[in-house]
Amino acid sequence: MIVPYPAHLGDVRYPNRRDTATEVEDHMASAIHTEWDTLSNQFAEVAEQSGKFIVAVYGGRRVAGSGIVWRPGIVVTASHMLRRTDDVEITFGGDSRHKATFLGRDPGTDVAVLRLDKHDSAAPEHLSEASTLRLGQLVLAIGRSTLGDLAAAAGIIGRLGAPWQTWRCVKIDTLIRPDVTLYPGQSGSALVDSRGRVLGMNTSVLARAATITVPTATIERVINEIVEHGGVFRPYLGLAMQAVSVPTELSSKLKTGQNSALMVMQVEPESPSSEAGITLGDLIVSINSQSVSGIEDVQRMLNKAKRGDSVDLGYVRGGQLASVKVNLADRPRR
Repeated sequence: MIVPYPAHLGDVRYPNRRDTATEVEDHMASAIHTEWDTLSNQFAEVAEQSGKFIVAVYGGRRVAGSGIVWRPGIVVTASHMLRRTDDVEITFGGDSRHKATFLGRDPGTDVAVLRLDKHDSAAPEHLSEASTLRLGQLVLAIGRSTLGDLAAAAGIIGRLGAPWQTWRCVKIDTLIRPDVTLYPGQSGSALVDSRGRVLGMNTSVLARAATITVPTATIERVINEIVEHGGVFRPYLGLAMQAVSVPTELSSKLKTGQNSALMVMQVEPESPSSEAGITLGDLIVSINSQSVSGIEDVQRMLNKAKRGDSVDLGYVRGGQLASVKVNLADRPRR
């Protein structure tokens, strides 16, 4: 049946479904572009504001590294980017360079500290703790090129984890691995969030084929140690050891209940252990009455030590259990 068109409606045009769908798509596209422009402008503003405390550091390499004015007059940079420690210069961009005094470095965290003669330099207003970070959070790596201009790379927090140890057996307070590519000269750059808060310093040498961000808590501790003592205390025993199985008869005789211990394979001359009388072939079974069965146990205990500390080293020699006090010393810089 054909229904006649109502004459009283006049020249009414019903909406076309295709036109409506197109309008919706256009509206969605416009909204996405607006959001994108807002985010883009926000990151551009963050990069511009961060540039006030980002420097290029000239330390004798073909490519300059990046650095962060962490505190007024204090710059942190990547230690591996400093080939020399005298005649170091920095720039905030442009043709002018400023002298910087080398205060110290900590290869274990790849952090070096410089004192800037330019005392009116800006520093970050906000340092963010790792506890505020979220996996997948958008971040920017802000550094400077060898020419002194700002360089940025965007990404997300690709991995966020608990405290960990580097290949140098040094503790980093939080594992922060941004999905960010560090271009030449960006080791020592700052990782910042969308609000411009500094999350840490980026480096390319603490993990194989990955960017690692040294968190603010670790950097603060390193700066304080270097400013006060000229270096970070890294205690060592001066022993080369290998994990070995403890015979059941020996374990029963000594009543240690251990299945494995550490055999001394080498004693470094004039080291803390050498001065305490530890010799080749001794079997290390405990530190401060806590049993040790692997190198990681020793490193974990040493990481808790402070300047001036000593440890009680339990060892077996000639089938007899004994102990000796070892005064810890700072690991020699080589």
